[in-house]
Amino acid sequence: MPHTKPERAGPTLFLERMHLAWDLVIILLVIANLTLLLIDGLFLLTPLNDAFKAMAPGLHGAYDRHIHDNFVAIDLVFVAIFVLDVLLGWAVAIAERRYHRWFFYPFVHWYDVLGCIPVGGFRLLRILRVISLLQRLQRLGLIDIRQWRLYGIYAKYYDILIEELSDRIALRQLSSIQEQVRSSESLSQRIVDEVIMPRKQALIHEIFRRLEVMADSAYRANRDDLMRFINALVRRTLAESPEIKRLRRLPLGGQVASALDEALSDIAQRLVHEAIEGLHSVEFDSLVEHLADSSFDAWLTVDAHTDQVTNQVLLDTLELLKEQVAHQRWKQRYD
Repeated sequence: MPHTKPERAGPTLFLERMHLAWDLVIILLVIANLTLLLIDGLFLLTPLNDAFKAMAPGLHGAYDRHIHDNFVAIDLVFVAIFVLDVLLGWAVAIAERRYHRWFFYPFVHWYDVLGCIPVGGFRLLRILRVISLLQRLQRLGLIDIRQWRLYGIYAKYYDILIEELSDRIALRQLSSIQEQVRSSESLSQRIVDEVIMPRKQALIHEIFRRLEVMADSAYRANRDDLMRFINALVRRTLAESPEIKRLRRLPLGGQVASALDEALSDIAQRLVHEAIEGLHSVEFDSLVEHLADSSFDAWLTVDAHTDQVTNQVLLDTLELLKEQVAHQRWKQRYD
């Protein structure tokens, strides 16, 4: 209905505007806090302090009394707002199910968390909030750090680092799997007992279904060629038969032989057609599944040679995977 759209868009639009306003406030506060930290740090340097006092004694005294002496209290106000920002962001991330676990947020936004520590030298970590500042500006569309040359350098080496780390972890895991395969007493038997046998009937049914579809589709696509092959085969067989040759020497034998040729060709074609059509019958399904079930256990019989072959196939496959993982793909991207 027409009135439902504004009702849904209204709260969403309001939340987006609130989010935008909050981001702008935090951006201004981060800039103000970093500026304050820089100015107060310079104020502690004696040469600069003396020069400031000589150039503007009134402003120096006002800063000393109202800001420097109350620096900790002022900084705690900033910290309280930054902590609130982290908690609100955490709550929104939980509500939106942004991460796999609810407690991932402070680890993902570690720079914001460290920037909230108000103790002594930890204030220098407040510079990490520049990362958050850049993210907010990027989200607001005020900047595009992806176009920055510095970001390109960072993205390149970050990509290389992540690929190298993930490759080393994958290689270690694959090597561990290889050791487990080597130490396993009978991997083939375990595969049969724990993987194949519980799905025995499903596997038999799936194999039979695929064979049935394959035979049916092949017959439909090549029916004319198959029938011509059957006709040619029957004619050639009859032509080479000594009995048919003697029959043709008799009066009216040629006609009888031709009629026999056509009859046998028709019988052979009907036989093939009925056999293909019979693939869809319940009786044929039951027969094939019974035959497959009776031979399935024999097919899965595991001996020492089978187990050795299975283990070697797995080991060679894992070795190929290790070679593929060890290949440094980043060299191809950045060469």
